Amino acid sequence: MLRSALLVFFAVMITAFLSGFAVVISFISPGENKIHKVANIWATILLKLSGVRVEVEGVENILTDRPHIFMANHQSDFDILIVLAHIPGQFRWIAKKELFKIPIFGKAMRNAGYIEIDRQRHQDAMKSLEEAAQKIRDGKSVVTFPEGTRSKDGTIKPFKQGMFYLAIQSGVPIIPISIIGANKIMPKRSLLVKPGRIRMIIARPVDVSTYTIETRWELIDKVKGIIVENFARNNPGNNEG
Repeated sequence: MLRSALLVFFAVMITAFLSGFAVVISFISPGENKIHKVANIWATILLKLSGVRVEVEGVENILTDRPHIFMANHQSDFDILIVLAHIPGQFRWIAKKELFKIPIFGKAMRNAGYIEIDRQRHQDAMKSLEEAAQKIRDGKSVVTFPEGTRSKDGTIKPFKQGMFYLAIQSGVPIIPISIIGANKIMPKRSLLVKPGRIRMIIARPVDVSTYTIETRWELIDKVKGIIVENFARNNPGNNEG
């Protein structure tokens, strides 16, 4: 318990320092890519301090010649650190509006070009998806958790439709990601952090060009099926719900 308390304390201090640093950088030398690099360093430091080892499989499946949408399952706050530290290259987050209200941290997220979604207001959510679509058309990849929130019991929950609208309308491939073990490091609604090993499986891109808005559920089922299959294969004691 004491170890977790110290980790949380140092994590808050490091987050505040690097978030402030990112905000300062945005004024001295504007550029979303530089701030995203600071986020990469932040995530790497916190993972090392927490004693979390991440094994990555499938990095070769990431496209280098075009943008794409990463979609991952979501079981812990550590999922954010894992993705930031171990997906190479530039990308932008699509994240819930509440995160952008955190002092300094939220400002750093905005300056990095991350995109907020207001889940309570449909009109604002659609506007933010259009903003994301424009970033994709400009050549930036984006990352999202299609479950919309962290799973409390370790199972993979139903996927929300919004990100699949975005993929179909943008016409870019989806890269499914399975994160295994994060809930054992830090479960939802817990500040207890346990050192351990996490696996991140990056699957081959899913071509969306043959899907339409009307057939979006087929795409959702396909992407979720890939994430669930890789999750179950590496975590046989925990089945998808």
